[in-house]
Amino acid sequence: MEKYKISNVPKEVPLVETKFRKIKTKIPVPESLLIFEELEKYEARSMHGQLPIVWDRAEDFQVFDKYGNCWIDFTSTIFLANSGHANPSVVSAIKEVADKKLLHTYTFVNEYRVKFLKKLIEMIPSYLKKAFLMSSGTEATECALKLTRMYGQTIRPSKIKVISFLGNMHGRTMGAEMLKGDPKGSAWIGHKDPNIHHLTFPYPWGPREFKKDMEELQKREGFDTDDICGFIMESYQGWGAILYPKDYIKELYNFAKEHKALVVFDEVQGGFGRTGKLFVYQHYDVEPDLVCLGKAISGSLPLSAVVGKAEIIDLPETGSMSSTHSANPLCCAAGLANLNTIEKNKLVEESARKGEILHSSLNKIKEKFPDYISHILGKGLLAAIITTDPKTHQPDGIIASKVCEKAMQKGLLLVHTGRESIKIGPPLTIKDEALIEGIGVIEECFSEAIKE
Repeated sequence: MEKYKISNVPKEVPLVETKFRKIKTKIPVPESLLIFEELEKYEARSMHGQLPIVWDRAEDFQVFDKYGNCWIDFTSTIFLANSGHANPSVVSAIKEVADKKLLHTYTFVNEYRVKFLKKLIEMIPSYLKKAFLMSSGTEATECALKLTRMYGQTIRPSKIKVISFLGNMHGRTMGAEMLKGDPKGSAWIGHKDPNIHHLTFPYPWGPREFKKDMEELQKREGFDTDDICGFIMESYQGWGAILYPKDYIKELYNFAKEHKALVVFDEVQGGFGRTGKLFVYQHYDVEPDLVCLGKAISGSLPLSAVVGKAEIIDLPETGSMSSTHSANPLCCAAGLANLNTIEKNKLVEESARKGEILHSSLNKIKEKFPDYISHILGKGLLAAIITTDPKTHQPDGIIASKVCEKAMQKGLLLVHTGRESIKIGPPLTIKDEALIEGIGVIEECFSEAIKE
């Protein structure tokens, strides 16, 4: 697929000043170019590629630079700031711990860790009894992979096979990369894990049946299904906000239980209200054995977790699993304030309500541009616009990138995937008026991109 490169050359754009947006300079801001040049000197290029703006501060659902521009944020910094950027309760909690001069305890106990864990376990479904805390989503995936195989080996030594889905995003460490099943992206590893197998994701434009998929996989790769220790899957396909068909997951779940295999959902990107339920997997009406959490668990600082059934979480011996920043007091205090805010402000319910506004409005845009938009996907305050080329009817990443660029120039930040999708995920605290204004900008941008 042909790529569209978003320009770093400052461009004269129409000035914008509304209640929630302000653009008063060229975009990108000419004075900001020096910052990008300095960054390029010292930082790995793999960290680059985002829309060319320099954040100065972010509050609630708005992002500001120091040059007087303000954007409505439809990214939540990749679905992290569910309770709003710089949520006052979270900021206050961080200040309290910092002022106390308790910045780190390794795995020595601190009270913030206990309070956070208690709140987390009380808040999540009751069949998830214990948690293991870490710093990043990919750590959570690695931990879940380890626990899943340790569980399988309690049954028999050969029960170490893991099934995942092609295209799922689980992180960038070795185990996480292997779960993704991307030969090009994981070529650096130098070998494939022969005990990780991949099913094709059941996209809505190519319906699949789990039973047939498993039979084909087993026939192709030749293994005993009783050697499967678990299924590890992203709760939705990340790049396009694509949920699984409910029947597909039900069949997978029943198969796993029949073969004494664990069911593990990676909720790092989707958890804590993003889709109108606390967790995405709850849309499938199943009860997983392990769940990976991150991003919106703290709404700010690095924190992640694997939660699950006590007998699985407690498989490793005392002291045999930890992480340098596990249960960091600053992060746990932020996490506790974040969870309390989600609960107190009914943000899960708000996501479901505002999601109706978002999806009904996006579907009207799809009706207006049916040759360019093939699908509106997602649930709650998670959405993806899937774009197509009207001539070839093939995926079109160019128009998606152009819309993201134009939106940035008009004071709206979208998730630029670089492929045939535009992802949308504003903080769950966004005002209805700002949500509707942002959707209006998307419609404007499609109109302009199509005319060009």
